Amino acid sequence: MQGLRAVLCAIGLWAAAGAAHAQGPVVVELFTSQGCSSCPPADRLLGELASRDDIIALALHVDYWDYIGWTDTFADPAYTARQGGYARASGSTIVYTPQMVIGGHAHVVGHQPMAVFDEIMAHADARDPVLVQVSDDDGAYLITVEMQEAAPPAAGMVVQLVGYMPSQEVDIGRGENANNTYEYHNIVQSWQVIGDWDGADVYSTRVTLDGTEPFVVIVQQANFGPVMGAARLN
Repeated sequence: MQGLRAVLCAIGLWAAAGAAHAQGPVVVELFTSQGCSSCPPADRLLGELASRDDIIALALHVDYWDYIGWTDTFADPAYTARQGGYARASGSTIVYTPQMVIGGHAHVVGHQPMAVFDEIMAHADARDPVLVQVSDDDGAYLITVEMQEAAPPAAGMVVQLVGYMPSQEVDIGRGENANNTYEYHNIVQSWQVIGDWDGADVYSTRVTLDGTEPFVVIVQQANFGPVMGAARLN
């Protein structure tokens, strides 16, 4: 807990000092599992990061620990596949939990708060290559994306829409975390590509959302490359 308090204090000081050159929110993806005994500290850290406006913190629950006695109630093979895509993009064949991927390319053990903070700072200090803007449009959302600097990546970019559940408590009945109740935060429920973009012209699209679940839009270099820009829809 001492490390968690230190990182939260440091993030607060960084945010105050960096207000003059604020960027878009830093995207932090946590690959986690209810069946992983090492994950609860990372889940708590993600919950703290989720409370910040300058960070988009998302929990993606993987399914490869389900065999050890507890089936993760939020797990989706698509999130396991996403983590595998990040591994391949970095030249690795190894996946693990808890893992945080920051800005789409920095890989950090999720229960190491200061390592997480260092990467968040590094990404926050760099200008987002892409500006993502969201506006109300007669009951829907108009998403506009444009390059801010540098040349578009040769591989192109994908525009992604991500929906998540803000929080939920789960009673773990079996497995490594048996007889514990944990609260999970920003639990991803859907992750879809809504467009491909080469960066040459301004990209815009209109989306209509069902329900009250919050959504974010993330523009990322194709093939699990760096996050180029992001914004919240609601």
